[in-house]
Amino acid sequence: MKYGVHCLLFSETFTKKELWILDRAKELGFDGLEITLFDPDSLPVSEIKKRTKALGLRLNTGIGLSEKHNLISPDPKTRKRGIEFMKKIVGLSQQVGAENLTGVNYAGWGYLTGKMRTQKEWDWAVDGFRKICAFAQENADVLLCIEPVNRFESHFINIAADAVRFLKEVGAKNARVHLDTFHMIREENSFTEAVKICGPRLGYVHACENQRGIPGTGMVPWEEFYRGLKAVGYDGWITVESFDPDMENIAKLCCIWRKFADSPEELASQGLRFLKKLERKLKF
Repeated sequence: MKYGVHCLLFSETFTKKELWILDRAKELGFDGLEITLFDPDSLPVSEIKKRTKALGLRLNTGIGLSEKHNLISPDPKTRKRGIEFMKKIVGLSQQVGAENLTGVNYAGWGYLTGKMRTQKEWDWAVDGFRKICAFAQENADVLLCIEPVNRFESHFINIAADAVRFLKEVGAKNARVHLDTFHMIREENSFTEAVKICGPRLGYVHACENQRGIPGTGMVPWEEFYRGLKAVGYDGWITVESFDPDMENIAKLCCIWRKFADSPEELASQGLRFLKKLERKLKF
């Protein structure tokens, strides 16, 4: 396995002021950092590349599309704007050397219509994501990994089976599923079966407790999950994800109202120790 940590554990933005997070990830024993591109125009591309090379640190990127970039919007101008925005995000991911571009990159994050997903929304997303994948295949090495999220954050793709069906219809070789244990415990019937449904299409994992705290301190069936990963031969990224309630914007989006550790470093390091111990126990 390769273990990463999410930048949002430390800061809501990633500008020159946040370059220290790269050093912190390395100091804590992680193989890589996931950077969320909420502010792409302020991303210090050259500085990131220089620092990661010096540290021997690997990168992944993530995004949650805003409503103005929503690929399932009934407004064709919004959908077109979303495709162009995602092309920009693909380009930035390539420039910093990211291996995977993850998250809710196929629809508006937090966009809810109050109804079940429609066929029109499905067709719009398939068409838009297909174009994004085609652009990425021509211009970047990065894999696009789509994240099913819980029903309170999207009505569109909530479970692994729908993510796999979506990717089959998109038909792109450079797209995978991104599973997140926080969302899985709310939506899946079985952690093992969800992993097996993905099989070789599983490309990325977020390790996050059911309450957003330290992996191993809550209700996520971690051993069952890891046994599923072992069964499908997954040896990719496991990224520890959580958020700080002091970050007003992300706390509001994710409904984080309490601290789960004395510091981000404590949450990250304890989570990493727990996950590595589990990997050793199951003899990956």
